[in-house]
Amino acid sequence: MTAVASPDVVQRIGQTPLVELRSFSTKNVKMYAKLEWHNPFGSVKDRAAYWMIKDAEKRGILKKDKSIIIEPTSGNTGIALTGIASALGYKVEIVIPEKVSEETKNILRHLGATLHETSDDLCPRVGSGTDQSIALAKAISKPRPDIYYMPNQYENDANFLAHYESTGPEIWKQTNGTVTHFLAGCGTGGTITGTATYLKEKSKSIKVVAVQAQKNHLLQGLRNFEESAMPDLFKKRQSVVDEWFTATNKGSFDAARLLAEKERLLVGPSSGSVMESMLATAQKMDSGVLVGIFADDGRKFKSLYVREGVFTEQEYDRALKNAKHMSSLAYSLS
Repeated sequence: MTAVASPDVVQRIGQTPLVELRSFSTKNVKMYAKLEWHNPFGSVKDRAAYWMIKDAEKRGILKKDKSIIIEPTSGNTGIALTGIASALGYKVEIVIPEKVSEETKNILRHLGATLHETSDDLCPRVGSGTDQSIALAKAISKPRPDIYYMPNQYENDANFLAHYESTGPEIWKQTNGTVTHFLAGCGTGGTITGTATYLKEKSKSIKVVAVQAQKNHLLQGLRNFEESAMPDLFKKRQSVVDEWFTATNKGSFDAARLLAEKERLLVGPSSGSVMESMLATAQKMDSGVLVGIFADDGRKFKSLYVREGVFTEQEYDRALKNAKHMSSLAYSLS
């Protein structure tokens, strides 16, 4: 059965909480997590999806009850686009790598998306010869521009603006301008470049750490820029990045487990990657305030975590039961 959210769900996008990771903060180095799963469809991608849809509406590209939105995605953008678009009266088709978790694909179907699966890695690759998901989405949409609209999160400036206009200002306000280090995982580059550009306009001394995944990774939502070319959206503003950190599968999963044990936070793999980078960055600091983007929680990743030995089924169920700061979602996970 398809679930369609109410149109007013978009009013819940943004203004996500910033929580201190007290088990990891010290007297002089404070660590904070921006909990993006508090967006209605459960991830940081709600922001970009909404900004891209509204931009297309303003430009007259989208027409209610006629237009179909199609997008290649590793999951969260697809969930956000499907949920928001369905609430606003549009149909959605998602081109998705088959390696994405079954929980994610079931959520997309539940929200009403038509899925086209490809044999890509976890993130649809950009660059010649490796972009099966992107190529398929373009092949479907290009012959019918009167019906199909592909937001193309990899090139769409509305993705950048979503974070320049919302995530960045929220972090600056929530930290009272004390943030010294900003860390975020990298997929399209919209989150890190949009947020960092705003923060650096407020204080040029803020250091920005970009988190990429190891090669051949299991970290849904992240990419490795040796395996896959950097998206055009990221290339435009990559100069805002001061340092790069390569997250490993093991380090990310260990950090996810540590967060469950120490902070009672059940996070997704890419949030574990950001935590891994925060711990490494903090070790090199005498003082400062670190803010990391925790893109989504762990509710979509039980099968992955059990398969990879991060948690047993019983440990996962216990972590979920005891988890703090869990949000209500605009869809059912069952």
